Amino acid sequence: MKAIILKENGSPGNLTMAEMPDPEIGDDEVMVKVKAISINPVDASVRQNSGTLQHILQPAENEKEYILGWDISGTIAEVGSNVKDFKQGDDVFGMVNFAGNGKAYAEYVAAPANQLALKPANITHEEAAGATLAALTAWQALVRHAKVKGGEKVLIHAAAGGVGHYAVQIAKYFGAYVIGTASEANHDFLRELGADECIDYTQEKFEDKVHDADIVIDSVGGDHLLRSVTALKKGGRLICLKGEIDENVNQKAEQKNVLTYRQMVRSNGDDMKHIAQLLEEGQLHSHISKIFRFDQMPDAHRQI
Repeated sequence: MKAIILKENGSPGNLTMAEMPDPEIGDDEVMVKVKAISINPVDASVRQNSGTLQHILQPAENEKEYILGWDISGTIAEVGSNVKDFKQGDDVFGMVNFAGNGKAYAEYVAAPANQLALKPANITHEEAAGATLAALTAWQALVRHAKVKGGEKVLIHAAAGGVGHYAVQIAKYFGAYVIGTASEANHDFLRELGADECIDYTQEKFEDKVHDADIVIDSVGGDHLLRSVTALKKGGRLICLKGEIDENVNQKAEQKNVLTYRQMVRSNGDDMKHIAQLLEEGQLHSHISKIFRFDQMPDAHRQI
């Protein structure tokens, strides 16, 4: 099979096409013939940094050529003996083995069946591949960790981004009042997604406008986290998607009885099924910013 491999950390040019053996599936796995994949900032970080590669991919000690990626959409070509929920020919999508080695940059991917969902017929493989890591991050932040409820006020930073645009839609689905931070150029886009308010972070401080949020989804990190605590009401919840929550943030959060949680997205087929349902119902849409051919992977990494 054709695959994109990385032999050495560095620039996007280090990603090269190669012929690799087809993967073998276990009893609880399916073989997916990949139709589309998506990439995220973590892909670029793993490519650039050897420490991140070791931490995220957790490769075998003798592994010298790495196949990156986790987000796939495609058609099942083979089914493991223990798999009951899928059959050959099913279109499926999901985030494979994150954190771990998903090996998605390839024609064929061996994927645990319990990390996938059936692709809704009303969306493309590109839209499905997009709604994997980013959509799972938003779903797990809002539903699993923040436990969003109808009527709550949710502040979403970088709301026009990959995770952010899914988070806006998911929060609205649960009946929340949504405030998104984004540059002025993206405010119309956020309103189309359902955002109730937009804040231009280049012109004003969000904490000057919001003091009573129930939930903040923070994908910026750093001193932004301390400012996010300021925007929360007592008893609110701060979900951090980037960086670490330091002692100053924790102290301020304790004073306001604010829950803080540093989230790492995890592969989860049950969550993928919820996302698939929202996509099928038209409650969730993927915004595709650009599509590249498989052999243009270095260009895709420059874009991300």
